[in-house]
Amino acid sequence: MAEVKASLFYGVIAAFLSSAVLAFVEDLDDTFKDTRVDDVWLVDFYAPWCGYCKKLEPVWYDVGVELKSSGSPVRVGKMDATAYSGMASEFGVRGYPTIKLLKGDLAYNYKGPRTKDDIVEFANRVAGPAVRALPSKQMFEHMMKRHDVLFVYVGGESPLKEKYNDVASELIVYTYFFSASEEVFPQSVTLPEVPAVVVFKDGAYFTYDEYEDASLSSWVNKERFQGYLQIDGFTLYELGETGKLVAIGVIDEKDPTEESGRLKTLIQRVAKEYREHFNRDFQFGHMDGNDYINSLIMGEVTVPSVIILNTSNEQYFLPSEPIETMEQLVQFINSVLNGSAQAYGGDGIIQRIKRVAFDARSTIMSVFRSSPLLGCFLFGLPLGVISLMCYGICTAESDDGPDDIDALKREGLTDEEEDEDEEEEEEEERQRAAELEGPDDEDDGGEKDPEEKKTD
Repeated sequence: MAEVKASLFYGVIAAFLSSAVLAFVEDLDDTFKDTRVDDVWLVDFYAPWCGYCKKLEPVWYDVGVELKSSGSPVRVGKMDATAYSGMASEFGVRGYPTIKLLKGDLAYNYKGPRTKDDIVEFANRVAGPAVRALPSKQMFEHMMKRHDVLFVYVGGESPLKEKYNDVASELIVYTYFFSASEEVFPQSVTLPEVPAVVVFKDGAYFTYDEYEDASLSSWVNKERFQGYLQIDGFTLYELGETGKLVAIGVIDEKDPTEESGRLKTLIQRVAKEYREHFNRDFQFGHMDGNDYINSLIMGEVTVPSVIILNTSNEQYFLPSEPIETMEQLVQFINSVLNGSAQAYGGDGIIQRIKRVAFDARSTIMSVFRSSPLLGCFLFGLPLGVISLMCYGICTAESDDGPDDIDALKREGLTDEEEDEDEEEEEEEERQRAAELEGPDDEDDGGEKDPEEKKTD
């Protein structure tokens, strides 16, 4: 009896906790369009059959709990995009899951890692004002400790400030934007003129130049990363939006060697000491292991080594010899920059065909590695059925061929048989005609005409 009561008690507690969690994430329907305007919403558009959506579900509940308990104004919801496809289309949903933050008439797409901390940080950043004020030195120092990259507008009302506000509204999904007066900066920070836009990163600061750096949006997009990064697949995808080439040191951090450490140091030095030469066109970093790079270029990259990727057209560049000195690394980067380096890969039709074949092969191999029996069933069964069909077709042609010909001959339907029948019929007609004419000729030869008899 005690066990029954305990199980009932735990069941009630579980049901209560489940309902409490569900209260933090609201199920949305087609009425959401009319009721959302007054609030800021973080919405997960999902499909019930989507495996990635099911994987995100527990994370999404944690996001709802975190935002609610922290007092955030952001409300968290989820919508079945297959049941409300019209609503999903209005919000530009093209795949599942799609995470959007809806603020007024604006909709911001989330493209970061699907973890609780990253999603919560995105929601809090985008839900707030596009440009945040830094009223004091203490606040500036606090933000410098929290953020690796910090954009700050300095000055009063100006056309540059209007541009800055527009760029902040557009790129708030990626980074924070602040405004401040010159008094909040340390004495070591001196600006050539005010108003100005400054980015603090890598232990230094850099000022936007309208004449050299083109548009402010493009400059911010390129400067929103540190000069040197640890790169993974997601970071590489984000770097592709900057338009820069990516110089990567492929090393093994799990089993570090002296060569890997030296190569990493060389790339870090080039990123810092040659910033003025390469920052506009190159992003520098390192990647742990070569598995991702190998799948990207459909080849084999040694560890450690250097590779430069052009994510816009899927080209890549490899040095002709191992990089051992800074001079060699700088020379290799310059050869890529001036177009003298050999380019590999690309996005041509041949490369696309190779990509399809490579992806198919990789998928098959991964299935066989993870589950050999499942691989045999998935790929062996269809091949076996196809083989049996081919064998049946081939044997059916070889067995039925003579029978079909005999049947055609019996029915007199083949061309050769028809020709032979016609020749035999003609021959028989000639023989019958000859037989009929033969006795007449003999009679004519044996009996004489009456006139001939008189003559005789």
